[in-house]
Amino acid sequence: MFNFDEIVDRTKTPCEKWNKYKGQDVIPAWVADMDFKSPPCVIEALQQRIAEGVFGYTDIDEETYGAILSFLKRHYDWEIQKEWLVFTHGVVSSMNVACLTVEGESVMTTTPIYPHFIKAPMHANKEVIAIAMKEENDRWTLDFEAMEAHIKPTCKLFMLCNPYNPAGTVFTCHELEQLGAFCLKHDLLICSDEIHADLLLNPTAKHVPIASLGEALSKRTITLMAPSKTFNIAGLQASFAVIPDAELRKRFKKTMGSMVGGINLLGITALKAAYLGGDAWLGELRVYLAENLKTVQAFVARNPKLKLLDQEATFLAWIDASALHVKSPYEFFLQHGVGLSDGGPFGNEQCVRLNFGTQRSVLETILERMQKAMDSLC
Repeated sequence: MFNFDEIVDRTKTPCEKWNKYKGQDVIPAWVADMDFKSPPCVIEALQQRIAEGVFGYTDIDEETYGAILSFLKRHYDWEIQKEWLVFTHGVVSSMNVACLTVEGESVMTTTPIYPHFIKAPMHANKEVIAIAMKEENDRWTLDFEAMEAHIKPTCKLFMLCNPYNPAGTVFTCHELEQLGAFCLKHDLLICSDEIHADLLLNPTAKHVPIASLGEALSKRTITLMAPSKTFNIAGLQASFAVIPDAELRKRFKKTMGSMVGGINLLGITALKAAYLGGDAWLGELRVYLAENLKTVQAFVARNPKLKLLDQEATFLAWIDASALHVKSPYEFFLQHGVGLSDGGPFGNEQCVRLNFGTQRSVLETILERMQKAMDSLC
């Protein structure tokens, strides 16, 4: 048993999440890291590596490759080859590398979405074709009619987020097959951010890497993955891209090599330990987060001016607060001591994103403050 109720005082470290409101009576529930300690297997592996006392440049050993291949096979029934892996500093930088690697004057993605899906193409001087997600059966999903209506010949890349940040949708195999057919029809490469893949909270949901759906899609997909969200090691900057096509992989590595250097030694240490020994911890984490989500859902159900569609993954809840009729829900809740993510940069300023990856007692205090804020409007 792992104790996810244990309070960890993160104000004692220069932690981005808690430092943002340092000295203020504000509980942070914004940036996507959790308030739990990482798995014991990760902490122990880092302690052992640090005890060696030498931190020079590092290579990737065979055990690390094997840990990744085994994890992907075990969790997603996805068999990849060692040669397909490209180690990177993070998913965000990898998104930027992908946009610089792929030709074309425009990139298609969806909205509302994690802001770097909009920023990365812009950094590469590419037009962003942002297609609004649609509500269907109380769930966010892709709008294929709108995608067909707005696709351009200049577009050569589709940027996918699965599971979806901020809405928590896990796209079904059928939805991914439809998306794959769309990309094949219009000759689009795919950059698929799957960093939240391990954090499924609905037992009926299944994560399917889009690159696993046949050779045609595999050859045109850059899949971005990392243990950082899952095992709470984002500060160690360990991630990887899975790129089956040799030519695309060569171009990606060439672009990346001109911008970033070697890999993070401690990050790779943590990655290997998490993938080899973290399954039991992850299983209990999912149960705890699922209960936290139920707590959030019950809170929203008691407050009809808030709206939260069905969510299948992630510790991030996308809440529509437009019925409150306040100029900025983000600012409104901040004034009442809760630091959520502002929905504006995601594509809807009347929404907020709530990080419920925290101890239940902290989450309950967050929701109590939000309730008092809304009661003040009566």
